[in-house]
Formats: sequence, C-alpha cells, structure tokens
Amino acid sequence: MISIGIDAGTSMVKSVAYDEDGTELAVASRPTRVRHPEPGWAEQDMAEVWQAVTTTITELRERAPGPVRLIALTAQGDGCWLVDEQGQPTGPAALWNDARAVPIASRWADAGLLDQIFRITGSTGFAGLPHAQLAWFAAHQPQRVESASAVLTCGGWLFHQLTGRIAIDASEAANPFGDARAGGYAAEVLELLDLGWARRLLPEIVDGASRVAELDPAAAEQLGVATATPVVLAPYDILSTALGAGVAEPGQACTILGTTICTEVLSAEPRLDRAPVGMTLPSGIPGNWMLAYATLAGTEIVDWTCRLLGLPNPEDLTDLAEHAEPGCDGLLLLPYLSPGGERAPFYDPAARGTLLGMNLAHGPAEIARACLEGLALAIQDCLIASEVQPTELRLTGGGSANPLWRQIIADLTGLPVVRSTDRQAGARGALVLAIAELTGQPVSEVAARMVGTEEAVRPRAEQHRLATEQFERFRAARDALRPGGWFHP
Repeated sequence: MISIGIDAGTSMVKSVAYDEDGTELAVASRPTRVRHPEPGWAEQDMAEVWQAVTTTITELRERAPGPVRLIALTAQGDGCWLVDEQGQPTGPAALWNDARAVPIASRWADAGLLDQIFRITGSTGFAGLPHAQLAWFAAHQPQRVESASAVLTCGGWLFHQLTGRIAIDASEAANPFGDARAGGYAAEVLELLDLGWARRLLPEIVDGASRVAELDPAAAEQLGVATATPVVLAPYDILSTALGAGVAEPGQACTILGTTICTEVLSAEPRLDRAPVGMTLPSGIPGNWMLAYATLAGTEIVDWTCRLLGLPNPEDLTDLAEHAEPGCDGLLLLPYLSPGGERAPFYDPAARGTLLGMNLAHGPAEIARACLEGLALAIQDCLIASEVQPTELRLTGGGSANPLWRQIIADLTGLPVVRSTDRQAGARGALVLAIAELTGQPVSEVAARMVGTEEAVRPRAEQHRLATEQFERFRAARDALRPGGWFHP
C-alpha cells in the first residue's frame, strides 16, 4: 500500500507517494499560476489549483501503483477562498500576498486594533488575511460576499474537493479569528473589526480526529482511488513543514529558508504577553503552539545580491563568501529590502535595508558574506522575539542545502543546526500527522521514526562570541533607524 502527501504551495503543487515505512517512492509536481489583474493583486483560479492536485495524484498512481492507504494534505495559508452553497468558487481566490486590502489593515493598525487582537489571537494581522480581504470585498465587490456561503483557505478548498466537507484547520482559523486560549472563533475579534456580518461565512474548525474524513465518491473516481480512503487535513504549510523537519517537542525550532524566511518555535504556552508581532498557531500537537515569525526578508535577498555582484546563481555567492572572514570586517547588512518593509520580528511597512560600516577595504566577498550573515541575524532576531530558548534549530527550504550558510546560522544563533534529509518536508509533515491521527500514536513518536536528519552543524565558540557582538550592533542599528528614520529615496 502507498500513502500520498500533498503540499499545495503558491506557485507549485507537489504530491509525494510513500511506502508503508514512509520511504519516498515518487514525487509529481505541477506549477500553478498566480495572476495579477491589478497592481498589487495576487489571485489564483481555484479550479486550476484543484486540477493540479488531481493531475499529480494521477501521475503518482501510474508511477507508484498499489492501493492508497491515506491522503494527507497541507497547503499555502491565509488568503480568501470564497465558495457558495454548492461549494463552488464565487470567483478567483485572493492570496496571502495580495495587497488590495493594505489600506484597511493599515487603518486597523493605526487605530491600535491589531495590537488588541493580538492579545486574543496571538497573531498580528496583515492585508493578506481573510479579515482584511473580506472587508475589501464587502466594500468593492459585495456580490462576491453576498453569494458566498463560506470563506476557506487553499487547504480547506482542496479538502472540500476531496471529501465534500466545508472546514478549516485550526491553524488557519487561529489567524485572524481564533481565540488562542479557549480555541474556536473569538466573537470579540469580529466585533472589534466591524465584521460581525462575516460570522456566517466562518467554516467548521477541525483538529484532532475531526481533521479526518473519507474520500468522496466523485473524487475517488477522478483519482482512481478507493471511495472512503481516509483524507487528513494537516495544519497549513509552515507548520507541516516544521513537523516534516522533525519539530515535535517544545523547545525545538525550525527555520524555512525560502522566498520569505519563516522561523518557528514550538511552545507549551501561547505566550500572549510577548510583543504583538508574529503568529501563535495551534500546532496539530495537543497542548502546543507554534510561535511563528515569517519575515519579508528571504532568499530573494540572496538573488538580489547575486544580481548586484554579477553572479549567475546563489552557489557562486556562497563560494565567494568563503573568502571573507566572519563578521565581514565590520560590514553589516540590514536585510529589509522588500518594498513592503518588514513584518517580523517587528512590523514596519517603511523599513528599508542598508549596508553599514563599508570602507575601501571591503570587496565582493565581504558583501556576499554580509548577505548571508544579515539574514542569519534576522533569524536570531525572530528567535529572541519568541521568548523561548530553543534547544536546536531545524532547517529546511532551498537555502538549507548550503553548508556555509548552515554554519553561519549555527555560529550566529549559538544553536546546533540540523537539516532534514527529506526535501519534501511539507508533504512529509502532513503524512506524519495523518499517521498519528489514524493510529493514535503520539506525533513526536511518529516524527522520530519517520523524519531523517543529517549530522548537526554545531556553533563554534569563538565565532559565536564574535557573532554575539555582531548581533548587538545589528539590533542597535535597526533600532536607531526606527521609528521614522529609515532611509528613503
């Protein structure tokens, strides 16, 4: 028998076939288009995303034949995927990176409402969440809201297509409408934002055993899989990826080195008294929350540095960085290069990046290394903001393949850095949680058995001492430029 894990990302849907021991047998992937019909808008055709899922599963069935034991699903988070009473789209999905609702979210932030909401949900709102997007649709495309029966996410939409159920995973319900302590939806949040009318659109929250449903007959026929095969809706991608990297015990942390860098720490407490930035998400592991910080500074900055230095690819950048000493002879990059500023571990749309401490002795090697160190310093900034002292840091994502960057991160954070041997961590994490739910085994035991890791990269004492001083300079420079002091064109 085989199991199938689905990871439906923003630009790519990947489905993975595993044998009964969790060994990866085959991977099938299909790109999904993101459309930009207006400046700042980011939309997807919901039927096209479902088609990518069916195509990849059909391909896997041909490449890894045999009865399907289960289907586990994770997907991109946030956004606004509206469906009508028949469960059909009322139009294209607005994605997590859609900016049409920025003025709405900014008004809420200026009024202090987002800080108030953080003390309830544990999460900082932004324009890519359904609260702001629903408010925008109500103001600009009211027919979309009037014809809608539920607001889903990508994972909820695909779960509906597979099972016929209208539901949302607890991790996605949490931000922006969840009560972090009591669970369920927080009516106070809806009232604070004048969204009481949207309560009818909020779907059933699933967690634990309720996240398991049977494959619908129509979907079963389309996929060539037996009707009533268990389908498990796992937490959305950043949480499933952390689980797929082996983060299953409080105090473990994970950093996803992707387009944005997401740093997460598993905690036995929601810690709602910490600074109101980041997210507090039900982890899928009973009694544990993921404190997550998704920066806007990510591997796009590596690509930008490559263009700046005329380098063809990131591997050339890291080769060049090898020729610079740790600390780059005082050169420091504040990596806030996104036009949207920064959202973690502080929220400031006006944040801008800069190279500090440059002199004539600095060359391309120092700039290359400053790029990698600046992003590593941002990771450390997020770890400190969580107010949890991690025991280790798991790495996943494309950037984790680079040994120099792994060593820099270990030296700057002072933590052992462990890389998963699995390149499809999101699908792996969904599978881990699915098996735990279906067998009743603790998630940590399933993860320990099914997640492989490489040998840890350990921090070097002298380099970590220097990095501690470097981080103090980093924070001082960042704070000196706030508020209102960022360099602007």
